[in-house]
Amino acid sequence: MELKIETASIRLLDTLCKIEEQCFDQEAFTKRQISYLLTDYNAIALVAKADNTVAGFIIAQIEIENNTLFGHIITINVASAYRRKGIATKMLQEIETILKQKSINEVHLEVREDNSDALKLYQKSGYQKIGRLEKYYGKAHGLHLKKNL
Repeated sequence: MELKIETASIRLLDTLCKIEEQCFDQEAFTKRQISYLLTDYNAIALVAKADNTVAGFIIAQIEIENNTLFGHIITINVASAYRRKGIATKMLQEIETILKQKSINEVHLEVREDNSDALKLYQKSGYQKIGRLEKYYGKAHGLHLKKNL
């Protein structure tokens, strides 16, 4: 399998929405939200293509809090047929590299507390829990994770 990570474009909106819906239930971003994120000046959106087929995507935004810039991973998704092939890890590494090139020193993200696969990925990638988010995902709790780059 040949894997390429490249910049996502609005032309892929329908494909990305289908993958988002595969990955998330009630928490899935709407088509309108994904469209906004793909065109937001402060967002970085990447797609992973496996043998020229979109296998996943990741979107992060550059945000500022207390005069400090940081990266915020908004969503990371891998189509069900392509899971467990290291695609999420490669997308995460690529977006972290881009953030470092933009002089960003830390990355934040949120994850469902019961999403053990995602938690393993993030912990293996060096993310650490910095808080619990009560009922962040409807009735489910979330975790706020952070990584220093």
